[in-house]
Amino acid sequence: MKASVPMSSVRYLLKAVEKQGLDREAVLESLEITAEELEQSDSFSAYRFGMLYQKIMWLMQDESFGMLSGGKIPNGTFRMMCLCIIHARSLAHALYRCSDFYEICRGPTVKPVLIKKGRFAMVTFGPLSSSDEDIDSLVLAESNEQLRTTLSMWHHFICWLIGRRLNLKAAYFTNERPNDVEYYKTLFQSEVKFNQHANALVFPASYLDMPIVQTEDSLRGFLKTAPYQLLVMVENDNSLKSQVMAMLGKDFSREMPSAEEVASGLNMSVSTLRRRLNDEKTSYQQIKDECRKEAAITYMNAPQLSINDIAALMGFDEPSAFFRSFKKWTGMTPGEYRKSEEYLKFGKDMKRPDNRG
Repeated sequence: MKASVPMSSVRYLLKAVEKQGLDREAVLESLEITAEELEQSDSFSAYRFGMLYQKIMWLMQDESFGMLSGGKIPNGTFRMMCLCIIHARSLAHALYRCSDFYEICRGPTVKPVLIKKGRFAMVTFGPLSSSDEDIDSLVLAESNEQLRTTLSMWHHFICWLIGRRLNLKAAYFTNERPNDVEYYKTLFQSEVKFNQHANALVFPASYLDMPIVQTEDSLRGFLKTAPYQLLVMVENDNSLKSQVMAMLGKDFSREMPSAEEVASGLNMSVSTLRRRLNDEKTSYQQIKDECRKEAAITYMNAPQLSINDIAALMGFDEPSAFFRSFKKWTGMTPGEYRKSEEYLKFGKDMKRPDNRG
């Protein structure tokens, strides 16, 4: 099952491109995306969507494109923010640093805000202390897609920081209940509430004490594929397999959760998880292997990533261990794969946008 996004997300992005005065056809042509490809499918490759998103952010010179920010954020800002927070002593410390970073960052008028109340914590958004921006008016002007993308990307970013999935209690949205509620539920794997007083991620406060597991080395590989890992989704087919894949995500630089942890996150026993997956003719181990294989091939198809980069993104301490696993998954070594017809066919689809301007 390939990681994908709904075609509605692609259409939203392209509509925003036209609204900003960019040449839609030129952007698509530069990534070799055809009109037929956009018209004949209900979903789109998450990796290619990430490359499209990356291309547009570069052309717009705005790393907050498509998100709630209140202004343009210059390219390179996200990297500097990450460097400021990955040495934080805990998730709470990192999130407070994020908020402080936005206060001195050129461009935005909105910042992430961490609120802790008893057993639960909330990441929401508020105006900079130096801004007279009315957050309620700003939010009213944003589309459902933009609010959903903002919360989803922050959720996935937090997951990456702590090296495990942040199991949400709920995701709150200020907009009216949309028609595609099931997509929201699949995306956030939690209760989703609309017509709320704020747009926010609500989760157990115990996560705030978790350490930041990422380093400057792991950040380099992460940035080469950004925003892929912040956008990635699986097909919304309501199967238990899809729910498990959504919980696993695409960050394999961390240790994968156990079957017990996944079952607990899905509010069922391990025996029930195994029985229901068996009914779908699969198992937790098969799903893990499938996810890792699909992620490895996706990264291998990205010419800008070296084998060492991919080994790190896949959580291998030594490239030689990745070589052995990749051959087990595909029957080829990484070097053999990059000389194969499959790579020659798909590699050019994964070309990184020319970010040199």
